[in-house]
Amino acid sequence: MDSIDKKILRFLIQNARTPFLEIARECGISGAAIHQRIKKLEDMGVIQGSRMVVVPKSLGFDVCAFISIRVSDITRQQDTVELLKKIPEIVECHYMTGAFNLMAKLYCLDNEHLMNTIYNKILQVPGVSETETYVSLIEAFSREIYIDIVQG
Repeated sequence: MDSIDKKILRFLIQNARTPFLEIARECGISGAAIHQRIKKLEDMGVIQGSRMVVVPKSLGFDVCAFISIRVSDITRQQDTVELLKKIPEIVECHYMTGAFNLMAKLYCLDNEHLMNTIYNKILQVPGVSETETYVSLIEAFSREIYIDIVQG
């Protein structure tokens, strides 16, 4: 990645809907070159598409929680993850170090919905032996990776 690629990424991180011709003008290169560079960044795995960000609270999901999950049989951890993936309230799942194997982020309508999701969905998944739940009071901030920290 060169300085122009980084500049392109800055624009896309700020607003993925920025027209390519506007980015081209700011970078001092042609629109075709922008298309080629973005395609190259996609092929390299730097960019994986673009998406709209839906605000869960606007849809009535008032509870955001993080659940640490201990998997009883580490050799079947991937099977457990595949079953957790089927629970619609879970929006992220990460493999973790420490006392628990996984960390899931989920959104629920209210505390009753959260309790139901934990007891009737997550704890029913074969392989899940224990959970610990953390309820988010408010999201302090969220952002994409800051492109200026990329070296080179």
